[in-house]
Amino acid sequence: MTESLQDIARRLVAPGKGILAADESSSTIKKRFDSIQLESTADARRDYREMLFSADEAMRNHVSGVILFDETIRQQAKDGRALVELITATGAIPGIKVDQGAKPLALHPGETVTEGLDGLRERLVEYHKLGARFAKWRAVITIGENLPTASALSANAHGLARYAALCQENGIVPIVEPEVLMDNANATHTIETCHKVTEETLRVVFEELERARVDLAGIILKPNMVVPGKDSGQKADPSEVAERTVAVFRATVPAAVPGIAFLSGGQSDTLATEHLSRINAIGDLPWGITFSYGRALQAAALKAWGGKAENVAAAQRAFLHRCRMNGLAALGQWNAELESEVA
Repeated sequence: MTESLQDIARRLVAPGKGILAADESSSTIKKRFDSIQLESTADARRDYREMLFSADEAMRNHVSGVILFDETIRQQAKDGRALVELITATGAIPGIKVDQGAKPLALHPGETVTEGLDGLRERLVEYHKLGARFAKWRAVITIGENLPTASALSANAHGLARYAALCQENGIVPIVEPEVLMDNANATHTIETCHKVTEETLRVVFEELERARVDLAGIILKPNMVVPGKDSGQKADPSEVAERTVAVFRATVPAAVPGIAFLSGGQSDTLATEHLSRINAIGDLPWGITFSYGRALQAAALKAWGGKAENVAAAQRAFLHRCRMNGLAALGQWNAELESEVA
């Protein structure tokens, strides 16, 4: 029997599990590989992702889904199996990044709009055949002097809604990702400003989703947490981050939405984990709340791997540790002492 969009969405936010974002673009993965002095070739990228997806304990116990890049969803492991098969063998759901990046918004200096709607229907048909059952589209909202503008919010929300409708038409759960940046150039905004802008952003996004007839029970929201800008000099207590983030959701996110999976958005590995745990510890929330992390799950594993086959086991242990920590955070059960445990 074909699994419904609502069933897939609920699986993606299953208790104690979250989403691995392994959808780095070619330029982003090159930067990550540069940090370990490894040339970014198709084989190296395949080996790295295969190392993550074959970390059986981490994947089975803590990962509900994996967001892939176009290259990755077509690649095969060394044993000839598709990488998608490695993922599904662990019980995780394959997903695909479908946006084509944030580009300058005409007549709006400092603001962007995400492109990729042209031909998306046909691409989604192909991705579904390749095994994808959910997708991701990221819209970027910048805080600055007189920013964001209403037109930038509207353009990005409209793009997210059109993408989401096309996904659902093709049996794919859309991850709706409006990211209010904390680490843009000259990010001096306070947590109070982030609170206000995030609330307005989500309000506009849900208006557009409703207008586009998107079934809210068949989506996942992937927002930022409410945090101060990286250059603000403001240090927010994790409890304040949690309280403000939940307040924004209560004001804007309909209870019909099955789950919220956070991006880490430039936070350190452990801070992203602590904030997630504090949010879940508030309790009595109508949504499943978990993680959809890329760098915050992978950074330690990438460093341990270093591009060397003999380091795969050590890298998988590092990956398991971060997955386990965030799995606990998704239950509101993480604490700092657990970080010192041997991975």
